[in-house]
Amino acid sequence: MSTSNQEIFNSKVLGHPSALFVLFFTEMWERFSYYGMRALLVLFLTSSLTESGWGLEKSQASALFGSYVALVYLSTMLGGYFADNVWGYRKAVVVGAVLMTLGHAAMAFETTWSIYTGLILLVFGSGFFKPNMTSMISHIYKDHPEKKDGAYTIFYMGVNAGAFFGILLCGYLGETVGWSLGFGLAGIFMFFGMVQFWLSQDIFGDIGLKPKKELEESLEPIDSNLDKVTEDRGESQKFTTLQLMLIGVMALMGLVWIINDPMSKIYGVNVLNFKIAGIDGALLTIVVAIALFVGLTIYRLTGYKKEVRNKFLAVIFFAFMVMFFWAIFEQSPNTLTTFARDYTNRTLEGTAGTVFKVVNSLITLIPLGIITWVLFKLFGQTFKKYKVANLILSTSFIIIWGVAIWMLIVEFGKETAEVPATWFSVLNSLFIISFAPLFSRWWESKYNPNATQKFAIGLGFLALGMACVAFGASGIEAGAETASVSMIWLVLVYLFHTLGELCISPVGLSYVSKLVPAKTIAFMFGLWYLAVAIGQKLAGIFGESSDGIAAENGISYFFWILTIIPLVLAVVSLLLTPVIKRLMQGIK
Repeated sequence: MSTSNQEIFNSKVLGHPSALFVLFFTEMWERFSYYGMRALLVLFLTSSLTESGWGLEKSQASALFGSYVALVYLSTMLGGYFADNVWGYRKAVVVGAVLMTLGHAAMAFETTWSIYTGLILLVFGSGFFKPNMTSMISHIYKDHPEKKDGAYTIFYMGVNAGAFFGILLCGYLGETVGWSLGFGLAGIFMFFGMVQFWLSQDIFGDIGLKPKKELEESLEPIDSNLDKVTEDRGESQKFTTLQLMLIGVMALMGLVWIINDPMSKIYGVNVLNFKIAGIDGALLTIVVAIALFVGLTIYRLTGYKKEVRNKFLAVIFFAFMVMFFWAIFEQSPNTLTTFARDYTNRTLEGTAGTVFKVVNSLITLIPLGIITWVLFKLFGQTFKKYKVANLILSTSFIIIWGVAIWMLIVEFGKETAEVPATWFSVLNSLFIISFAPLFSRWWESKYNPNATQKFAIGLGFLALGMACVAFGASGIEAGAETASVSMIWLVLVYLFHTLGELCISPVGLSYVSKLVPAKTIAFMFGLWYLAVAIGQKLAGIFGESSDGIAAENGISYFFWILTIIPLVLAVVSLLLTPVIKRLMQGIK
């Protein structure tokens, strides 16, 4: 028998419903698999054939990586639609988890066919999984909006706990033992996450079930040419046949461009190899697709009441800022990881090596201990009713403890400490686990900044982080292929970038859930992830340009460019504070 929606808040862990922590652990293992594989992808693609890699140039690897992560976020629109209209959130999550499990298993074989098959399965799996987890949180807290920011921040801790252990363990195994083992471990924990979610789903009451054909609170259009409804029903606009055709055309154009980009650079196969009025076919395709999207968005906005339209405009502003935030932040698994491999001194001897081994042990075991403590808190509330699910979750933690302890024992047996290039990405998750509770308290205090101020602070931290690595790399000459820069600069990058992420990513999701109607919440999260997808592809494009800029002006020059962009956007966000505040119609 399922729990009623009213009873969800009766069972609490750390002041929040136990249901939140079921999502917490499901998302944690999904992020383990996603980030664990992603941390290895660029290194695998750029490693030489003698190292069992693909031997691609950095620009080619960046193109493929950018297209992959962009497609991951674009697919959330498809997942959001199916959840809203066909399956419901729960089934969409399970379907996504199954596809991702199969995708990670395929990548473990390391063949050309299996790697691409795995990436395709991961793209669709993430699309069905990702938007619907956050949508379920929105529905859990629909009657408690004051706790949403804190809930999303706690959920974000689960995201980053998974990312932390995924990068740490999959990265270590992939770099030191073999790529297959790193890719395969990611799939194992995706399977655990899927099973524990399926067995615990009654804890969500009616939330996430197959959608019913009934009236829900939504929006009312005022354009008589659009869907005509009465004032009291207030239903959302329906897409006309022409609009659906335009969406199909722009989606097809965008997909062709995204897939063609790495295909043309890696294999020389260019399906957009034409010119119209002297304009390159690839450039023309993406420009037309963007123009159609902007035009359709503007037209549909005119069909809503002013109050609703203003809220959508606020979401568009935040989405624009998020797009550039991720374009720069996502240099982490790309140019920052190759910077760690090629330009950073990662060999520590004597006392320095011993200190690193001790610190690495502490940052591995302490977070794992904290997350295990949360697990026991959840057991105290749910073990009797969801015994099998809890046993499955326990098994996954036994395995993760075993792999972590084995890794630390192996490293302590070595004379020197060789820091893996992927290790620095772990710092992002570690800092989030450390600082998320502090930020959650800040957002719930009387000193809580407004939305644009949070975005300005986040972008400012992003700029500061890039300034650190730009300064640290200032001594590297143009064209240099290797260097030995201190690790401290990368540590500072991840510290400041993490603080920026906490100001933007979880609270951005919260604002979307507050500003959009309940009936279209999953689809609107999909549109939000569209902006993220563009940012991810921009991250790949920035990464492609890094070698050329480094050869001509030095790698420091490249990082200074990425410092200026978020700094300018931070100033813009502050200047537009009064405007965005009016658009949000009192939403805080």
